[in-house]
Amino acid sequence: MNGYAGKLLIVNLSDGTIREEPLNAEWARQFIGAGGLAARYLYEMVDANTDPLGPENPLIWMTGLLTGTRLPSGSRSAFCARSPLTGLWGEANIGGFAGVALRQAGYDGVIIQGQSPTPVYLYITDRGAEIRDATPYWGLDTYETQARLSEALGGRPVRVACIGPAGENLVRYAAIFNADARAAGRTGMGAVMGSKRLKAIAVRGRGQVPLNERERFNQAARQALQAIQEDFAISVLKELGTAGGLEFFHMLGAVPARYWTLGDYEGSLNLSGAAIAETIQTGTTGCWGCWVQCGREVQVTDGPFPVPRTDGPEYETVVSLGANLLIDDLKAVAYFDLLCDALGMDTISTGGAIGFAFYLYNEGIIGPDETDGLELTWGNIEAVAPLIRKIAAQEGFGAVLAQGSRAMEAHYNVPGLAVQVHGLEPGMYDPRAMSGMALVFLTSPRGACHNKSDYYMVESGHSFPEVGVWNTGDQRREVGKPLSVARHQDWRSFVDSAGACQFVNAPIPRMVEMVRAATGWEVTARDLACTGERIFTLKWLINHKLGWRREQQVFPRLWEQALDEGPTEGSVPAWEAMLRAYYEH
Repeated sequence: MNGYAGKLLIVNLSDGTIREEPLNAEWARQFIGAGGLAARYLYEMVDANTDPLGPENPLIWMTGLLTGTRLPSGSRSAFCARSPLTGLWGEANIGGFAGVALRQAGYDGVIIQGQSPTPVYLYITDRGAEIRDATPYWGLDTYETQARLSEALGGRPVRVACIGPAGENLVRYAAIFNADARAAGRTGMGAVMGSKRLKAIAVRGRGQVPLNERERFNQAARQALQAIQEDFAISVLKELGTAGGLEFFHMLGAVPARYWTLGDYEGSLNLSGAAIAETIQTGTTGCWGCWVQCGREVQVTDGPFPVPRTDGPEYETVVSLGANLLIDDLKAVAYFDLLCDALGMDTISTGGAIGFAFYLYNEGIIGPDETDGLELTWGNIEAVAPLIRKIAAQEGFGAVLAQGSRAMEAHYNVPGLAVQVHGLEPGMYDPRAMSGMALVFLTSPRGACHNKSDYYMVESGHSFPEVGVWNTGDQRREVGKPLSVARHQDWRSFVDSAGACQFVNAPIPRMVEMVRAATGWEVTARDLACTGERIFTLKWLINHKLGWRREQQVFPRLWEQALDEGPTEGSVPAWEAMLRAYYEH
């Protein structure tokens, strides 16, 4: 199979067996790889009775078609299962190095079934795989686990993907980490891994990804890199990281503050990429094969929130654990980020749950008796770190937050009050400032996800004419967006399944050329977009199989309330009309 290793590892942790299975070539052609191909396998393996934290829920780790090639930043892979946070399709895309190592070891993916009676890790090489005792690593944080396990296996080129204490304790938005702080963050795949008592997957790979026409592929990759180096938006990403866009989003009124109830929080500017560069940044980091290096290496040596030299907070984190709580202390937010990474939690859902708790406290719905005495007044820096630790340990009030915002609604009998869609806390883009994001949050198969269509980039001026995606020139205008969002979701579904990074956009003609050179398939951009549509539709079919119904697709109440200040004053997207138009397409 040109472009594919052609085989999967099937691991049963209940009986300790491991076998190789040929990759289904027809499915690979139809669903490409990563989340798309994982969805095709998962569709056959789950139903409405599948317990997300039970042994019957498989954890599928799948690489993309172009993972490990010379595609710029072609490092991505995906962990997929039924989500313990949403009960629906669960998918967490991850960069770093581990997915590349899996392809170099000669495998397209791993399907992990069952549940080990004791803590274990999976060790994969180009000679096969084995299940090993992980008792010495159980209880360690993600940084310690990666360092100690890598050292025990001989150091580089061993790559480790692991969970932290939050995954072990089944926090429903626990994440999987590799390359220090590169996370498969969303939908709780770390909890699924923890439920199987699988502490880590360590991979040593040395081979090359098979390509149909290697030189043709590499030429297209070089042309893609040249275009990327000339792209203004990517130059900002390279210079300032993902938080480099915060000032622009603040100007639009798109940066959420005070749990989505404040329209103009000037303190958010103290958390920007420029602020990071001027105060705590010591260097840059990046994934395998990436020229951009969007990660910020940071260090804090003074004050109450020390941070050793490590990966710093991304845009989503400085907003969810900063502006969302009316906190503008960058050093404190960097410390909160370090805690979440070490303990193994998604910072978006962590910030969403903590933000909802702050909101309930300040509205008088809960008080100190419910919060273990923590004062959750807006801007209270001192409450956040203890709360993060409590969540990871499922201790006291933290155990309530560890179930996610939707479960908190039920616990405190405030239906519809949490900002979430289908149980997933949203990325940090206010849809009252960018109406296209209202549709994105409502229609993503995994809930209020900002990645399965990063339409905020289209709202910022980008267009993809080869696949029918055009910037309308007005972020709040709704006309024309339903079809544009749908087409963008289709293209992004293909890009994700190819193993490409959505931040580092290779020109569409070059992507098409690389797919042709890798596989020998004669495809067009439209063909690949149609493949993306097939993938997107399949994920929704999985949701229907798991019990999802259309009446659950509703806008959070707080988003239906217009803000009385800031750039979006008085604005609420006509989400119901947009949703009807979306389905007509």
